[in-house]
Amino acid sequence: MNTLRKSTAALGITALLAVPAALVTASPANADNERGGSCGGARFELNVDRENGGFEIDADVDNAAPGSRWRIVLKHDGKTYYNKVRTTDNEGDVDVERFRKNTAGKDRFGLRVKNVRTGKVCRTSIVTS
Repeated sequence: MNTLRKSTAALGITALLAVPAALVTASPANADNERGGSCGGARFELNVDRENGGFEIDADVDNAAPGSRWRIVLKHDGKTYYNKVRTTDNEGDVDVERFRKNTAGKDRFGLRVKNVRTGKVCRTSIVTS
């Protein structure tokens, strides 16, 4: 009976230790798929997620002045595939979602945002493996 209790306790401790270790090792893989920063009082962000043989691209401008205009440019491997001026909603947000097919080798995605009124420009990029 004493051996059974020790085995059960050891198994329980091993299970508790294994879960946090798995969570810690999973986090860095997702960190490279999201980049952004602040840009003239707003926040901008680029997210790249693998999906259906390609990539789901999400570009955001958040917490900008409501009704402000931003030029949003998205690039894939150096080629522009989205270039439009968008106006923020009542909460100061703009969201652009696009899908891109996977290309041979590493894929490089770029985001450029420009506040049309002030001319402030900010950039970020993500390279997939």
